Amino acid sequence: MTTKNPGSGPQGASARTAYLVLGMHRSGTSAVTQLLALAGARLPENVMPGDEHNAKGYFEPWKVAILNDGRLRAADSAWDDVFAFPFRPLGGDAEAQWLSRARTLFAEEFGEARHPLLKDPRATVLLPFWRAVLSELEVGARCVVPVRHPLAVAGSLSRRDGFTAEKSVLLWSAYMLAAEAYSRDLPRAFVGYDSLLRDWRGEAARIEAAHGAPLPRLTERAAGAIDKFLSPDLRHNAAQGDLAALGWAGEMAATIHAWFEAAAAGQAPDSAVLDAAAEALARRRQEVGALVSPLTRDLDLARAELHDMRQQLVLERDSLERDIKQLRTELEALRRERRLAEGRLDAILRLS
Repeated sequence: MTTKNPGSGPQGASARTAYLVLGMHRSGTSAVTQLLALAGARLPENVMPGDEHNAKGYFEPWKVAILNDGRLRAADSAWDDVFAFPFRPLGGDAEAQWLSRARTLFAEEFGEARHPLLKDPRATVLLPFWRAVLSELEVGARCVVPVRHPLAVAGSLSRRDGFTAEKSVLLWSAYMLAAEAYSRDLPRAFVGYDSLLRDWRGEAARIEAAHGAPLPRLTERAAGAIDKFLSPDLRHNAAQGDLAALGWAGEMAATIHAWFEAAAAGQAPDSAVLDAAAEALARRRQEVGALVSPLTRDLDLARAELHDMRQQLVLERDSLERDIKQLRTELEALRRERRLAEGRLDAILRLS
């Protein structure tokens, strides 16, 4: 479950080092992120609230997610693109402009936090981009990769997004291939999702061993909060079905899952297995790419833009709700002051 490598960027005792949670949507990234946050890593200023699909919260930075959606779209991709791996760099000045926007946003979200905590699944397939951002900001990186059965992820995506099992396991495969390939030279830990819910202390110890550094602030109080958060009800979707029934997509996912299961168990599986899977996925992209019509691509882009608009509306709604709450607090304070003033006035009038 551990891989200890020299990191990218500063890693000294006094340097800033970000925690990057890598993996597919619905694969346990939220649970890992909250564990790290309660153990002292710094969440961004603007995080996605919980909903009916994840009542305890996503802990994703909404503004970063919107930027990532835009960056994916600039390369004719999207978060649900089964061929989002490998990373597609932009030409000319376009990449430099996106990097500049990302640096500015990172500073706004995290300030000078010593241990920023970045969790947005899109950042997994955009990891070369975000590593460039961190390098320019002189921020090191430590990675945590949750490992969950692809069919459990598929069940969740089917309920939330209506995806077929084949598409879901392909998406899972692409994200996991990206998480491993782009973090090979970084300190990283592979965390079994079921193991995390069963014995988070053991998994936290393995994370620390893999990173060669303690979690920032894993106090007794933090441990109590983690105990309350990592409850059995987080296991929403069990793996149901047989990957072999999903054809080549299921076979590929099974191979990739076996590798990550071994890594999460403390073994050192051969990365050549994943390289071969990545090559197979690239061949499939070449085979089916010509069959994807311009209309389909336009529909995908329109869907991605609609998704961005919804995210922006949620941000604005949350901001308005915070403003309303603050105004109500101030109004109640004014009412209390008025009642006190009226009481003092009544006392003066009675004396007179």
